[in-house]
Amino acid sequence: MSDPVYIIGIDLGTTNSVVAYTRIRSIENENPEIKIFEIPQFTSAGVIQKCLMTPSFIYIPSDQDLPSGAPSIPWSSDNNLIVGEYGRDRGAEIPQRLISSAKSWLCHTMIDRNKPILPWGSPENIIKMSPVEASAGILKFIRDAWNHIMASRDDRFKIERQEIYLTVPASFDAIARDLTVKAAEHAGLFNITLLEEPQAAFYSWIENSGDQWRKDVHKGDLILICDIGGGTSDFSLIQVGEDQGELVLERIAVGDHLLVGGDNMDLSTAYFAARRMAETGIRLDTWQMRKLVHGCRNAKENLLSGDASSTQYSVSVLGRGGSLIGGSVKTVLSRDDIQNLIVDGFFPMCEFSAKPQQSNKIGLKETGLSYEADPSITRHIADFLYRNKPDNRNTDFLPSAVLFNGGVMKSPAIRQRIKDLIGQWKSGEGSQSIREIASNDFDLAVARGAVYYGLARRGAGIRIRGGLGRSYYIGIAASMPAVPGIPQPVKALCVAPFGMEEGTGDILKQQEFILVVGEPVCFDFFCSMVRHDDAIGQTFDDWQSQLEEITTLKTTLDGPPGSIIRVSIEIKVTEIGTLELWCVSVDDNRKWKLEFNVREQG
Repeated sequence: MSDPVYIIGIDLGTTNSVVAYTRIRSIENENPEIKIFEIPQFTSAGVIQKCLMTPSFIYIPSDQDLPSGAPSIPWSSDNNLIVGEYGRDRGAEIPQRLISSAKSWLCHTMIDRNKPILPWGSPENIIKMSPVEASAGILKFIRDAWNHIMASRDDRFKIERQEIYLTVPASFDAIARDLTVKAAEHAGLFNITLLEEPQAAFYSWIENSGDQWRKDVHKGDLILICDIGGGTSDFSLIQVGEDQGELVLERIAVGDHLLVGGDNMDLSTAYFAARRMAETGIRLDTWQMRKLVHGCRNAKENLLSGDASSTQYSVSVLGRGGSLIGGSVKTVLSRDDIQNLIVDGFFPMCEFSAKPQQSNKIGLKETGLSYEADPSITRHIADFLYRNKPDNRNTDFLPSAVLFNGGVMKSPAIRQRIKDLIGQWKSGEGSQSIREIASNDFDLAVARGAVYYGLARRGAGIRIRGGLGRSYYIGIAASMPAVPGIPQPVKALCVAPFGMEEGTGDILKQQEFILVVGEPVCFDFFCSMVRHDDAIGQTFDDWQSQLEEITTLKTTLDGPPGSIIRVSIEIKVTEIGTLELWCVSVDDNRKWKLEFNVREQG
């Protein structure tokens, strides 16, 4: 295979996906140009347009949707699916045929992410896809569009031959990252490296700032990256330090994967508008509510845009029933309505010690996506910062600067509310005590930053020191006599500490373990987002309240049945951010590899 011509950054978003690129030979220039690839897609029936983003939605059409002569994209490898803007809008009318939030399903630990379950809850007669297949479907759509536009005359330019950086939430664990790689491989993309989205947003700011970034941040700065998109909220902390007189950047903490974002806000606004309509005697059915959500998204974006002339927005949906055929029903939303619903509802003022509220426990719950019980994003920010402060410090550990990313952050009112709140936590100093690092684009930054990261890996940019966003552990049976009625104690062995860099590894040379081969055994894996000081090889007896179980791997390792082998453990964090554990016999050259996702339980 020929050397890559382009560095490509793909932001595979929950609600929108973006592709950026630059030519590798441009690295020779002082300022390589990073461009956005405009993705051709159906924007309505029979109309193909190039767009900066493609909605991450897949509509599975019926025969009635696509009769003979219906629209199809000539260069697409699968015209049985409608991906993008038209697919999203058509699916709003027939939701049981619409796959959305495939990215969020990839990190859902309660389901088998390789089984065809999407669209979730749809009738049996509708074709279904697994979360991995759905993610691959969006990537295939991007692949085909790129190859049609960029490589129609030269196979060297095909996307599968390029150097690709695919972004994922910082909160994705090793399994979700591995499944993202699997989705890319299903789409024919093998030369990929994963990058955390908040870091990509920060890289985009560095790229846009040039050498000015060294004047905009200072040694000792703690920078909060607040990334709130359509479906998720993602937080990271970057510490600015100094090494041999040069500023260095280190990612020191990442938040949980939170399913709360712009979609929640649109839905909240739609319910408010529907109640207002109901007060006038107009009640909307399910179909109309779906359409109302789209209208309310536009109202939210318009009234929170900061444009002083936008004080009201009319929202309407087509009428239903004999008296309203051909007509519509509507209501008017004001800026005050949106301010109360969105800013005060999702970003309320709260104390630094505030915790996200938990809903009442109900015995049975649907298996769908694990949406946040508390939609108050500011309480999630407080919890993230509080959990990651040193034990002997309080508000003096709070961020000195914040970088916002995601479509929701286009609103000046929301950005100001977050700055006001953090400023209040910083000894009541107000928003003047925290600086906003200006983003050049809230929608496109992640894809652009992914390309800059590719340039930095080739020596043409600044690198953020990062590594694993969690500490990882494996369960080890304690060596002690059996006691009737008491299960054998299990210790936790740290196999990959927080911050361990991609592409690095280690060997536990001073420790030996007993491995059982040739018969069914279990390996329990755990993680922690708050234990940052554990060292590789440390074991813990009392860990149950501090670690989170990731998965249990049930397998039979090759070897004579029931054999007991003395092994050492070799650990490697791969370039794609996943974890490999090798059990190596101390007596010969045999090795056994443990992988997190080879026996996922459905």
